Amino acid sequence: MLENSSIVSTSLNTMGGTPVFAGTRVPIQTLLDYLKAGESIDDFLDGFPTVSKEQVIALLEEAGKQFAIIAA
Repeated sequence: MLENSSIVSTSLNTMGGTPVFAGTRVPIQTLLDYLKAGESIDDFLDGFPTVSKEQVIALLEEAGKQFAIIAA
């Protein structure tokens, strides 16, 4: 799982336990909201410079793996 990894962190002390990109206060849901609205990853990164492109790509890759496991 991604929770409390180099990609995603959860802590009651940070955003009340909302999953955020590790080392930031940027909720994972914010990326999903950007993508749902048709925005690009680059648009998201421009708005949230504390998140690295590598973190976004790793999150999406891991999410894809999790869906592949569920579908199998």
